[in-house]
Amino acid sequence: MATQVLTKSYLHEARASSNIHHCMEIYDQWAATYNDEVGNKDQDYVAPTLVASAALNSSSGSIHSVLDAGCGTGLVGQALAMAGAKTIDGLDLSPAMLDMAKRTGVYRKLVQGDLTRGIDMADEGYDVIVCVGTFTLGHVGPQPALREFVRVVRRGGVVAATVLEEIWVSGGFRDEVETLEEEGRVVVLRREMIDYVKGHGDKAMLFILRRVDEVKG
Repeated sequence: MATQVLTKSYLHEARASSNIHHCMEIYDQWAATYNDEVGNKDQDYVAPTLVASAALNSSSGSIHSVLDAGCGTGLVGQALAMAGAKTIDGLDLSPAMLDMAKRTGVYRKLVQGDLTRGIDMADEGYDVIVCVGTFTLGHVGPQPALREFVRVVRRGGVVAATVLEEIWVSGGFRDEVETLEEEGRVVVLRREMIDYVKGHGDKAMLFILRRVDEVKG
């Protein structure tokens, strides 16, 4: 019971955060116990496994490199490795979370970065980009993150991400995905509501985009 209360407390604080730096402080404090509270079997946190499998299965051609954007403690990276990904890099705002991710042993490199700003990475550097649990209340908005993902993934590569159900529309994510598609930068391969944590009510929109760069106009 104590673990559940603590998890809800940190989660509530993070989602109520007024700015990205306050959010980083919360995750720095949470890092040491995050996996025990969120990633344990009792919580049944299914989103990492669902997204990792969907992303890799949606990719065309060989997958040489994957970016786990908002990698946290590495739960998604571990799911990617289990699904067959060989070269995985991670990016996160919280140094403490990155320290925990390093301990998983699944990442080639880990980089601190702020998804509310431009990503300091080269164009077309990855075959697949995944982002799970980062587009939520008090965290990262659709701009510039989604366009940055499209820039950093190779042509023909895929971006797979989740957005908390309650902000999919109100937070501007649906509009940004539709705009990217209308501009001819991506095609939407998949868009469906999935469980975040099985049996706990939280839902997320899973969307998968393929970069095509057939820019219109």
